Amino acid sequence: MAKKFIDAQKKVDESKLYTIPEAVKLAKELVYTKFDSTLEIAVRTGLETKHADQQVRNTVVLPHGTGKKVKVLVFAVGDKAKEAQTSGADYIGAEDMAEKIKKENWMDFDVVIATPDMMKIVGQLGKVLGPRGLMPNPKTGTVTFEVAKAVKDVKAGKIEFRTEKAGIIHAPLGKMSFTQQQLEENLKAFIEALVRAKPTGAKGAYIKGLTLSTTMGPAIRLNLASAMA
Repeated sequence: MAKKFIDAQKKVDESKLYTIPEAVKLAKELVYTKFDSTLEIAVRTGLETKHADQQVRNTVVLPHGTGKKVKVLVFAVGDKAKEAQTSGADYIGAEDMAEKIKKENWMDFDVVIATPDMMKIVGQLGKVLGPRGLMPNPKTGTVTFEVAKAVKDVKAGKIEFRTEKAGIIHAPLGKMSFTQQQLEENLKAFIEALVRAKPTGAKGAYIKGLTLSTTMGPAIRLNLASAMA
């Protein structure tokens, strides 16, 4: 694998800033994994994340999804539980699901959605769900009574993106088996959502750099002015 990575890296001009079409085309040419790898983006921001008003946490529904089958756990009861079931949720429950997570360390899900009245139960799971980025949050639409919409959005390709400690934001943009056009449209949708999510306390340059890479692949730097146009 190391040799394949080095060979792929040689094809990237590290002094060049690529346009979106150029970068996606090159990324597809560089794939060497036997599995269907993912196109990912890393955003370097100028945010000081130690300040609460300089943090980003938002979502975007990628037009073509991520290519990954997402397992959704919904905390709801009564009619909202039925709504979750008809909308395609994989797991639905309340105290029973919370106990399963606590006692069995069960984590066979990718997204957690909860109705507001269930947050007393879900709140007890903060130490387990929080570090994994799975805690439901009203800002990302995962604490809501609109259960059907929340489940459908996630299944359709809704992803969450947030700033990490160093002010970096990572996000998946789809599988490399997607067409070039699908990946470009997903990337543009993400950038538009990123711009809209600019924090109120942001000072100076909000976005300093955009880099694409495939799973286990080399980095491809995007031309910022072209990508944001």
